[in-house]
Amino acid sequence: MKKISRILAAVLAPVFLLCGCQISLSGSTASNIVSAPKSSKAAAASSQAAGQKASIWYFDVGQGDSELLQLPNGKNVLIDAGTSESAKGLVKLLKDLGVSKLDVVIATHPHADHIGGMQKVLENFEIGQYVMPRVADKDVPTTKLYTNLLTTMKQKNIKATQAKAGLSLMNDSSCKIELLAPKFAKYKELNNYSAVAMATIGEKKFLLTGDAEKESEQEMLKSGTDLHADVLKCGHHGSKTSSTVAFLKAVSPTAAVISCGRGNDYGFPTQQTLSHLTSIGAKIYRTDEQKTICAHTDGKTITFETGLASATGT
Repeated sequence: MKKISRILAAVLAPVFLLCGCQISLSGSTASNIVSAPKSSKAAAASSQAAGQKASIWYFDVGQGDSELLQLPNGKNVLIDAGTSESAKGLVKLLKDLGVSKLDVVIATHPHADHIGGMQKVLENFEIGQYVMPRVADKDVPTTKLYTNLLTTMKQKNIKATQAKAGLSLMNDSSCKIELLAPKFAKYKELNNYSAVAMATIGEKKFLLTGDAEKESEQEMLKSGTDLHADVLKCGHHGSKTSSTVAFLKAVSPTAAVISCGRGNDYGFPTQQTLSHLTSIGAKIYRTDEQKTICAHTDGKTITFETGLASATGT
């Protein structure tokens, strides 16, 4: 195992280009969120073209995670890439949405349900900045999926920026994206290495948490960072290990999105998480029930569309 870890470290070391700066995100007013009726993917795309300034897609990738931010400045930001089984479907969805370049790609942490489709993504799109956490040597995956991903990065000369709290990924007059976690270099659980991103578009804020669990949530609370967001992508697929009451109260989202697979073996989302979300008055959206979900925003209001095309083919 130590030998394998050394080999992986040797492969991974050249891909890291460390950088980081901190920005201050502006506050937001109370959300004005409208749920649109179920519609086709084409209708969602046409809605954006008709004058919506930004669209945040929460793709149905089965028991996994993948989100795309199509921003007012014309840039595309992909957060995670679902499972290997949904990889082909995810690539098709991205192309159908007119994506040819991904300006920023965030691999929140190296679990297969978040990076399973990443190799296909790197093979099919031009990549700008690639962001991933640096995990402790003992936690570096030794799976073929992960080593193949690193090999593809090396072949395509894709260098990685280390994901860490305070890293500014975008900051212009139309939108800002900053990482709020991870804050430390070592964790007991790989999930807590998750890159947590806050996207601010006009007056509206979107928090995307990967699989960040209680430990990471507590660190963000202790930091004093303004965690309020209008829309929360819940951590760890709605598991009881995430979405603690204190964290949810600090975020105080009007809407929460849970990405999980239909009839998954883990029982996600848990009733505990659903109860916590209900207790703070958040409207709940679920990819296992509503397929791909899209939030459109002009920076002042947010409109949701559900029942959109799935990357799983179902």
